[in-house]
Amino acid sequence: MNASLVIPALNEEDSLPHVLDAIDRDLLLEVILVDGGSQDRTVEIAEEHGARVVHESRSGYGRACAAGLAQARGEIVVFMDADGADDPRKIPDLLAPITQSGADMVLGSRLAGNIAPGAMPWHQEFGNRLSAGLFRLLYGLSITDLSPFRAAIRSKLLALDMREMTYGWPTEMIARAARRGWSIVEVPVDYNPRIGGKSKISGTLRGTILATYFIISTILKYALGENAQ
Repeated sequence: MNASLVIPALNEEDSLPHVLDAIDRDLLLEVILVDGGSQDRTVEIAEEHGARVVHESRSGYGRACAAGLAQARGEIVVFMDADGADDPRKIPDLLAPITQSGADMVLGSRLAGNIAPGAMPWHQEFGNRLSAGLFRLLYGLSITDLSPFRAAIRSKLLALDMREMTYGWPTEMIARAARRGWSIVEVPVDYNPRIGGKSKISGTLRGTILATYFIISTILKYALGENAQ
């Protein structure tokens, strides 16, 4: 299948082997790991598992995703985190609505799927429900989760001209796509406790506050029409 998998990563040597081993390579044209300056064996492990490594020295989750998108060769791009929380075996479920039904973007909803005990802190779940509720209220978009585990058509993603290069990048993608009338659908996915260490976002107070700020402000900004087209 003509799809690229983009995995942003920073110091994920504990989880990365499990993630890469679980990927069905027959489904994908390539696996791209975007490294944000890891100080452990992240890059070495990615190369050992046949992933193409893209180095992004500038900080920012969105910047890493954008770097992978720019380098991808597939007509479809799948985004998945490197911490082992998302199940790579759900990638076919993300691709199917695009290849079979003509969807533009597919979001993997953790809240509509199976969340393992301890996988999602209460404040992360609350934030996702709140954000999804704002999308339903302000955009008329019926979604339940803002999960970064998603797939979309690469050419359309590039045309969105996204600018939020931090935690708000996945949210900006949804907001801009909704304003342009994309066909956006959800599929349920499983969500497990991350492998090794704390989440760089939900696992720290600073990360949680920053993520909440960027997500909510992005939703409101595009709901009011700023830079939406």
